[in-house]
Amino acid sequence: MTTNSFDSRDQLAVGAKTYEIHRLDRIEGSARLPYSLKVLLENLLRNEDGTVVTGAQIEALRDWDPASEQNPEIQYTPARVLMQDFTGVPCVVDLVAMRDAMTDLGGPPSKINPQIPAELVIDHSVIAEAFASAAAFGLNSQLEFERNKERYQLLRWGQQAFDDFLVVPPDTGICHQVNLEYLSRVTFTRDRGGVTQAYPDTLVGTDSHTPMVNGLGVLGWGVGGIEAEAAMLGQPISMLIPQVIGVRLSGELSDGTTATDLVLTVAELLRSIGVVGKFVEFFGPSVQHVPLATRATIGNMSPEYGSTATMFPIDDVTLDYLRLTGRSDEQIALVEAYAKEQGLWHDPDHVPDFSRIVDLDLSTVEPSIAGPTRPQDRIPLGDAPRTVLGLFGDQTQQRVAGGIDSASAASFPASDPIAPGSHSGDDAPPRHTSAAQLTANEKLGWPSNPADVIVNGRDAIVDHGDVVIAAITSCTNTSNPSVMLAAALLAKHAVEKGLKTRPWVKTTLAPGSRVVTDYFDRSGLTPYLDQLGFNLVGYGCTTCIGNSGPLIPEVSRAVGENDLNVSAVLSGNRNFEGRIHPEVRMNFLASPPLVIAYALAGSLHTDLLTEPLNTNDAGEPVYLRDIWPSEEEIQQAVDENVEASMFTKGYSDVYAGDDNWRSMTIADGDVYDWDGTSTYIQRPPFFDGMTREPQPIADISGARVLAKLGDSVTTDHISPAGAIKLDSPAGRYLTDHGVERKDFNSYGSRRGNHHVMIRGTFANVRLRNQLVPGVEGGFTKHWPDGEQTTIYDASVAYEKEGVPLVVIAGKDYGSGSSRDWAAKGTRLLGVRAVIAQSYERIHRSNLIGMGVLPLQFHDGDSAESLNLTGDEVYSISGIADGDGVADEVTVTVESGGETRKFQAKVRIDTPAEAAYYLNDGILQYVLRNLLAKA
Repeated sequence: MTTNSFDSRDQLAVGAKTYEIHRLDRIEGSARLPYSLKVLLENLLRNEDGTVVTGAQIEALRDWDPASEQNPEIQYTPARVLMQDFTGVPCVVDLVAMRDAMTDLGGPPSKINPQIPAELVIDHSVIAEAFASAAAFGLNSQLEFERNKERYQLLRWGQQAFDDFLVVPPDTGICHQVNLEYLSRVTFTRDRGGVTQAYPDTLVGTDSHTPMVNGLGVLGWGVGGIEAEAAMLGQPISMLIPQVIGVRLSGELSDGTTATDLVLTVAELLRSIGVVGKFVEFFGPSVQHVPLATRATIGNMSPEYGSTATMFPIDDVTLDYLRLTGRSDEQIALVEAYAKEQGLWHDPDHVPDFSRIVDLDLSTVEPSIAGPTRPQDRIPLGDAPRTVLGLFGDQTQQRVAGGIDSASAASFPASDPIAPGSHSGDDAPPRHTSAAQLTANEKLGWPSNPADVIVNGRDAIVDHGDVVIAAITSCTNTSNPSVMLAAALLAKHAVEKGLKTRPWVKTTLAPGSRVVTDYFDRSGLTPYLDQLGFNLVGYGCTTCIGNSGPLIPEVSRAVGENDLNVSAVLSGNRNFEGRIHPEVRMNFLASPPLVIAYALAGSLHTDLLTEPLNTNDAGEPVYLRDIWPSEEEIQQAVDENVEASMFTKGYSDVYAGDDNWRSMTIADGDVYDWDGTSTYIQRPPFFDGMTREPQPIADISGARVLAKLGDSVTTDHISPAGAIKLDSPAGRYLTDHGVERKDFNSYGSRRGNHHVMIRGTFANVRLRNQLVPGVEGGFTKHWPDGEQTTIYDASVAYEKEGVPLVVIAGKDYGSGSSRDWAAKGTRLLGVRAVIAQSYERIHRSNLIGMGVLPLQFHDGDSAESLNLTGDEVYSISGIADGDGVADEVTVTVESGGETRKFQAKVRIDTPAEAAYYLNDGILQYVLRNLLAKA
């Protein structure tokens, strides 16, 4: 039962309808709050019940101190949950297992049901195997369905078994772009207590790039699947009121710069000042000059610079985008009226109270790429060759023991890619176009180990620094018509100048929605993209999530046999080690037109600003400046070819799916019928042995170190999403269960089977565990014998010996994707605690959600300063504090007969997190609460 202690409940008439709202101006001083905190304030006012959401929380938000780094806790209730299939499948699996557990404990299984709308978009499963062919999309789609049918049957079952749960079928688009173009309401409405309420659209998503929708004025951020499941089941999200960083925009972008260049600049700027766990908001006079799609591009990259959310306010640009994407006049009128009534409409002259203000002059943005392993490492385009040269010293001079070779690390289940019918580079000349260029490269000191290859009947040379993947992919840019049409226009100019892409480059186009191909077709630009090999490969994440498919076979062999350090260039948002492709060590983020440019040049050697991309058949050099489209040309293409009817038509039957989807046979019933022979879907063990009341927490004694890791270890390192190696523990499991290598699929697609995922935890081919120096991959040493083995096999041995485990790490532990299996796998390996210098927000929360204790070294302490080598025995005492969890623990380290101690912080930051840990996990906490109310 809600209360109204601040007398905020009122009505808003819009046209012929009247809505119940909770007025922000009833809270004195609310006008000073940043946009995002106003949204949170309304959320508290509407959900105030005196128990979970209290008046004290509302007052705390009203009295928010911008300078404080430890503001009070509030309970936030999102309007909805967004999921993609890699994270959505394990969510549904967990909910199904919770129904089983509810039954086992004597409760009704129907209690396990979403309490708020949940929408899942299947977008992470398509693999770019077929490419550079008109048949590529159809072939990839068919393979996707054949491999993932068991997963899709589970999702179809969930759609009929759960209320308020909708599934967008495969081959529709990427969840963030579908969210931006169709699912988001901006102002949400819902019938409650006999009235229709209007309130800000808010959400959490099981993908860290959920903040893409912040560009639309919708507050949302990424959470782990475990948190999303709890939110779906009506559990408010416990959070500390964050600091809010204001970015004041001035000036305008210069000709020749793109939204991608802007977002790479923002990522570098904000990562440098430190915004982890904070909100970011853009304000100032130049906000009106930032198109909505560009705002979304900036919001999308929030995880790359570490912020929780990156907000743009509602203004005329927002309304124009809603019209463009086919929203109803009634909805647009409601958005405008509500935003203006609640003080959520952008006023360029108003400066809210911010924790810090940073200025950015848009005119200073320059063409850029970012990499090779972190999105925030921006490189001005003209500096790229020399910067990349500097990276070779550490990467090409050494062959890492335990690393990969072309035979054992073929990137995807198919042994070869599905070759194009007629690759666009068949007639391209070899990479080195002149002796003068070769000499220039040698003078710069480029390492060289050239490999002669024959690709589609043509001689070519593959060497260090060559681009072997050029992918226009991912939600980051493919939601933006200006950069996508810029790429298509650049392709047109390149074809007209007689250029072809290099034969060793795998070229793919995976847009975020079908609308992109609609405006490509309407503009007449599709044939030019096709001629350069950028044929449609699917509507999904593909390369950005690691579903890049195999390299061209001849190139793959050359890379492995010659230990070549080759590159991928992609228009996505992630380029972490081992993520894009296990045979590609360097990955660079770039705008879609620059992706095509690098496919034409074929190498990071080339300075795109001063050197020719290639020569045409007449032997004439062609430069990037010769084919770069003008701003006027790009805008004309957008104006003439992007219109509302494309969006309304494209999303008119968004939930229908194709014949494969509609023809699946789905069983009825509230309880899922598990198939014990499935290698995709298995009942998880998280609730095995669960009791109605939690067991008391205990100290940890006699623990061993499973992994000792450095800085910036990502969730990709902990739980990879891409290829499953044949000789890995997960590969051996699949082989033992009769799965052929070509059907391995990926770790991401196997997240419904904990047997695969526990074997894949810490299995990234680029993981560097300091317990096994000089070795890359999922290896460790088993103590006390010191034998080198896989991390999974070591965990099995430790479990038999009754030995608990810990992980030691450096700074920013768990950065990257909101990957719940990074926490689930850690727990199932037997890890009881992680000791790190600092954490990224989502992973720390997920560890708690799985009952793993996150500990943090005191400032100035680290594994190195404390001389922790990882072969010691660890005990952690003082975890319990009465009925709660202590703020600090004592860690005792024993080695060689000597004992040392140090203090560590307990990074359980809120009472709600403490409750989750005391229950051995968030899902157990929720299940016990639901059981008590049954």
